[in-house]
Amino acid sequence: MEQPAATRMSARDLGVLVVLCGAIFLEGSDVAMLNVALPAIRTDLGLTTTELSGVITAYVVGYGGFMLLGGRAADVFGRRRMFLTWLVVFLLFSGLGGFATEGWMLLLARFVTGIAAGFLTPAGISLITTSFAEGPARNRALIIYGAAGAAGFSLGLVAGGLLTAIGWRWVFFAPVLIAAVLLALAIPLLTEPPDGGRRGRLGVPAALTLTASMVLFAYGLTLLERVHEMGVQAVGTLLLATALLVVFAFGQRRAADPLIRPGLLRAPGLAAANVTALLFAGSFYGFQFLTTLYLQELRGWTALQTGLAMLLMALDVVLAPTLAPRLVQRFGVRRVIAGGLLAGLVAYTLFLRADLDWAYAAMVPTMVGIGFMFALVYGPLAIAATDGVAGSEQGVAGGLLNTSLQFGAALGISAATAVQVAALGAATGPEAGLDAIRTAIGVPIVFVLLGAVVITVGGRPHSGRRGDPHRSTGAVATSTSDELSAACLPREPDPSGPESAPAPAR
Repeated sequence: MEQPAATRMSARDLGVLVVLCGAIFLEGSDVAMLNVALPAIRTDLGLTTTELSGVITAYVVGYGGFMLLGGRAADVFGRRRMFLTWLVVFLLFSGLGGFATEGWMLLLARFVTGIAAGFLTPAGISLITTSFAEGPARNRALIIYGAAGAAGFSLGLVAGGLLTAIGWRWVFFAPVLIAAVLLALAIPLLTEPPDGGRRGRLGVPAALTLTASMVLFAYGLTLLERVHEMGVQAVGTLLLATALLVVFAFGQRRAADPLIRPGLLRAPGLAAANVTALLFAGSFYGFQFLTTLYLQELRGWTALQTGLAMLLMALDVVLAPTLAPRLVQRFGVRRVIAGGLLAGLVAYTLFLRADLDWAYAAMVPTMVGIGFMFALVYGPLAIAATDGVAGSEQGVAGGLLNTSLQFGAALGISAATAVQVAALGAATGPEAGLDAIRTAIGVPIVFVLLGAVVITVGGRPHSGRRGDPHRSTGAVATSTSDELSAACLPREPDPSGPESAPAPAR
């Protein structure tokens, strides 16, 4: 069937999508490459285990802590302006990390790079949701965007291994080169959407309160990795973060121009999508951490061998833009996400059979299953999390989604680490280490199972929501995620059915 003209992308639209997908690919690959390079960095700079953990923690705290503020800034000051500004910051501080000669320089570079990603990512996703026509064009763009982010992580593992073999500093210099190319393309291609940006005020006191809460949450979660020695500090930090969040919530109820409109979370399925995103990310990052320990510390594999072993996870590069839209069209967003999470459940469970001389062929079903999970979950979550959200709030909605993903990653790694350390106890030796890893794999299994339950039960659309005055000038035209998903592939109108909802005026 010939594709309707209304669903075709112009050359400029395609260029815009390439830039935005390149940015989310860059963010994912940056994190993945660093993970693989950590042992080499420790050896060269002489970092302690705490300092090495801080290299990851600094990025997570910056990213997770500033994500919602970044989303609001995109809505207030303009998505294009925020995207370009923070892409430059990302470029500069990634390069600084490559020149680091001491631990504190690396920690500073990673913290500011995380902040840059916290502003850059919601600006990018809101540029998609406000630049592409609602319906088929936007849904396809979101699925491709999600596939690019997932591919960045899986391919970044391989790239990290290759670059580390040359020298770990290239793990920081390579993103600089990619960011420079994206910046050169973004300046002429990106334009501010007609309805986007410069609305309301940033709300500095509220923004600072929320950011402080998010930073403390992120830091508290990372402390859970050492719960046996930092348990009191972790609990105290999380309680303080919760107190600040309560203060923020009460302030928002009385604010004339709130940073996050209280009714936003009542959009059908939005809360369930964000909780599911948190559990999905927690399951994967926890599993990836445990797999890295298994392959490098128990099996003695190199960073490059580890990256190549995980290459099959990059199947989502092909499956997301081809298979995912067809499944979404047939079964709806919610069912596709649940199916993807169940594929992950099977994949994690299969890895429980691992032993100390396991052949790589035995790991293939797990790697393929995770590739399927990413293809069916990452992009459709972006649709579910922005459905029913006004164009003026798309930046905040994107910030919420990516905050959920980032905090899920921190929670998953912390929980898996805590269980693994507790299971190992004072025992030593490869067999004890393997048993501890097997026990800790229960964390990603529980997370992914809970995610499937949440999206299945909590993702059900509410009835009688069509009249919500805040429903959307910038989100999808249909009233629920499942309804909008029917538009993911072009099709001829059904003469016996109602016309699709007209696009609201911008």
